[in-house]
Amino acid sequence: MSADPQAPAVPAVVAVAISGGRDSTALLHAVLRACRGSGVQVQALHVHHGLMSEADDWVRHLERQCRRWRSRIHPLLSLQVERLTDRPVAGESVEAWARQQRYAALARMARQVGAAHVLLAHHRTDQAETVLLQALRGGGAAGLSAMPGVMQRDGLQWHRPWLSRPASAVAAYAARFRLSCIEDPSNADPRFDRNRLRHQVMPVLRQGFPQCERSLQQVAAHAQAAQALIAEIASLDASELQDESGRLLRSAWLRLSPARQRFALQHWLQQFEPLSGLPESLLSRLLHELPSARNGSQWPLGEGWTLGLHRDGLARLQLASVRAQLEASCVQLSVCGPGRYPVPAWGGALEVERSQQGGVADRWLADIRLRSRQGGEQFQTAPDRPARSLKKQFQAAGVAAWARHAPLIYGVMASGIAESSSECLLLVPGLGLDARALAAAGEPQWALRWIADQDAESGT
Repeated sequence: MSADPQAPAVPAVVAVAISGGRDSTALLHAVLRACRGSGVQVQALHVHHGLMSEADDWVRHLERQCRRWRSRIHPLLSLQVERLTDRPVAGESVEAWARQQRYAALARMARQVGAAHVLLAHHRTDQAETVLLQALRGGGAAGLSAMPGVMQRDGLQWHRPWLSRPASAVAAYAARFRLSCIEDPSNADPRFDRNRLRHQVMPVLRQGFPQCERSLQQVAAHAQAAQALIAEIASLDASELQDESGRLLRSAWLRLSPARQRFALQHWLQQFEPLSGLPESLLSRLLHELPSARNGSQWPLGEGWTLGLHRDGLARLQLASVRAQLEASCVQLSVCGPGRYPVPAWGGALEVERSQQGGVADRWLADIRLRSRQGGEQFQTAPDRPARSLKKQFQAAGVAAWARHAPLIYGVMASGIAESSSECLLLVPGLGLDARALAAAGEPQWALRWIADQDAESGT
């Protein structure tokens, strides 16, 4: 009989993540029994975190165990071990650090041995705990989805074949074959969230709700379906909201409903920050500030990157290039009368109007220059107040840090001597006119105002 063309191909190499604990030991044993006589190579992958004094003993235990099983069950078994040299930084969650490092190390080892599939020993009890932990941390549909049975990550396919089985079934398997397993003392440490949930909360839940694990597993399944739908719609929205350079167009984004705004923005941001690394605080801040943010507003992403709004487009920018661009954008204007003077390099326009009082002197308007803060600038709010640093004036006026990136506007007055001129700070957007540039009573004077592009479009 010919082979079924619809049957999935059996991989030549299968990798199994093994810590040495009961669950992963049972999974490796079951995989070896299933692969016996098949010609499939089984690669056991172990990550030595270097966090426990017993870690070297665990490696020796796995080496002895794999030698024994290679001779008794399946000769095509190998053990791969990677020792981590990094350590979590001060204040970092050890659990989160270990999980991230473990997956990265498993992926490296799997690729080295030519395995495209990695099996993980998570079971239904692990899934129920994960759903509860995500709920207690305020997770949405993505968090409540918990762990998928199959996922693509780092170019590999990760499988959790026992995700629908209770921990008791895995324990029964291990007892049946008298498997020798490692007892990790950290699994009882109440400092870790999962341990407190496992040992203090889950037993009480099972007493009051015997079917709680099945119910929580159903929550994960429902959340996975909801998240798939959200991701599908968000992907379609995000693709429609971007211009040819990949910027998110704010005007189009604002036409979406609030729920779709949130998920479209989140989907767009995930190209820079994976969902696990995207701070909820950044997403919340953008949802609150982006609708009314001025041109030039920025939101820091960390590690030398920022999100910047320019001419209706939100883009990720390197801070170094932003600074270089602004420093190079010293724009010179010649004002000859009232009106709006566009400054495309700065994404806005300078508005000039005649004024009866409180305006700048006429002599400063012949040569207007716009440039970025260089450091050390001072601003005087009123004639009877001292000049203070821009930073202090911004703080006193409550101008947010991300709203301090508009150009400073200077006037330059020729002194009558060749190559000699004097310069005066006229206008700081967010603060107003500098008192030192104000005209005397009865002197011709002008009101100046900086208009960002979106303000000009809205007529404000």
